[in-house]
Amino acid sequence: MKSFAYVRAGSVQEATEAYAAHPGARYLGGGTNLVDLMKLGVERPAALVDVTRLPLDEVEELPDGGLRIGAMVRNSDLAAHPAVRDRCPALSQALLAGASGQLRNAATTGGNLLQRTRCPYFQDLTKPCNKRMPGSGCGAREGVHRDHAVLGHSAHCIATHPSDMAVALAALDARIELYGPEGTRSLPADGFHRLPGDHPERDTELRPGELITGVLLPAATAGLPSLYRKARDRASYAFALASVAAVLHVEDGVVDRVGIAFGALAHRPWRARRAEEALLGAAPTAAAFEHAVDLELAAAEPLRDNAYKVPLARRLALDVLSRLAPPATP
Repeated sequence: MKSFAYVRAGSVQEATEAYAAHPGARYLGGGTNLVDLMKLGVERPAALVDVTRLPLDEVEELPDGGLRIGAMVRNSDLAAHPAVRDRCPALSQALLAGASGQLRNAATTGGNLLQRTRCPYFQDLTKPCNKRMPGSGCGAREGVHRDHAVLGHSAHCIATHPSDMAVALAALDARIELYGPEGTRSLPADGFHRLPGDHPERDTELRPGELITGVLLPAATAGLPSLYRKARDRASYAFALASVAAVLHVEDGVVDRVGIAFGALAHRPWRARRAEEALLGAAPTAAAFEHAVDLELAAAEPLRDNAYKVPLARRLALDVLSRLAPPATP
């Protein structure tokens, strides 16, 4: 058993200072992913900085109609919050599609964003994995990769990001609020996670010691029609094989606002920018939806055993878009 230090932080500043004082530290929230990885030996932190007592556990309604979600808000509480259910239904649906009720009761908003891939090669210390040990190779590429990426992968990693919540946040144009040694800053949710490239060990754009303090849901997407759908091997307690979150608003017979993100297809939630560009200003017809989705998924590069993900994601996306705006007659 590897020993580690433990610090319970009383403020955001105290948390980042404790992190800086313990090289190799990790922030501890709900622990639903980190503790599992510690048990497997994948994560071996020198110290845990407990942030569960920080005053970041509220959902704040902003004057302009947006929402600010504290990083310590539990997934169950966030999914059930009346303002979230009313203004951002895709987010509530995504949260309820993830994990079990017991895990949602423990998992936090910040921790959900920072959960690591469930690739079995990453979790097995006897297997090669560039994400866990850079330079060791990617065992999944020639091994078992039915659940792995079809978009944005590299020769070094084909893992997918497991979060449902992050997919909805990407489609909703959310921003991730951070605090670290250099002060405060924020990042767009669809730019917070990284594609693997040559450095798959880096999951996010976090700088050393930075702590997620909250998530901002802008007023521009709050209240617009939104939806999340997920395909999985069983009806509950399973990670996505493919998922889609979308926000769609039609004005005067044409699409005037749209956000689409795919989950379980890439190393990060995949914002469908090509599809969005094709739909803006177009009438919401079945042909327009098909053209936009096909344009996005044309970039897919499936491997030996996961080509099924492309038509699966296509069907999910078309279903979501048609539910948000029943196609008009061409």
